[in-house]
Amino acid sequence: MAQKAAKQQAARNTSILQRTHLISLAVNASFILLRMLVFQASCTRSTYLLYGLLSVPAFVIEFWFERIGRPAMAASGELKRSGEDLEAKGLTEYMWDVLYWTWGCIIFTTVFGDKAWWAYLVVPCYSIWLAWTTFGGMKQGMLGVPGGGDTDGMTNGPTSNRQKKMEKKGGSQKVQYR
Repeated sequence: MAQKAAKQQAARNTSILQRTHLISLAVNASFILLRMLVFQASCTRSTYLLYGLLSVPAFVIEFWFERIGRPAMAASGELKRSGEDLEAKGLTEYMWDVLYWTWGCIIFTTVFGDKAWWAYLVVPCYSIWLAWTTFGGMKQGMLGVPGGGDTDGMTNGPTSNRQKKMEKKGGSQKVQYR
């Protein structure tokens, strides 16, 4: 079977995109309908302004996923392109997190009112934390490199079994690694 992996990727992407669009439709339609019909008294112009402004990231991400993940078929019905992997780690995973959090904030705002939009501040805080820990990890990795902050040249890491035996016998010889 030719291109079995590509066909599986295309089927997986199609189902993920369909599920994403249905969830997005349900979340956004429930916000609009419930705010117009049930919570009409607490609904102001700023409600819709905040909804429009803070829903933009979800719409942009959903459009981006549609653009990169939708499989392309030739006129003959043959698979031309399977699309990018929508379950990839890294930036794609972060974009899914932002999309899910946006949907959660829309649901919270539907039920609890406009003050629930403050929960959306978690996204930039999470981004800052993620960047800080990534930079901190790179900085830690650089300190372990010779000349990256270790001044005496000796490593204080775990010793080998041979070194342990030598120290146990009373041999005070230390092996120095370069």
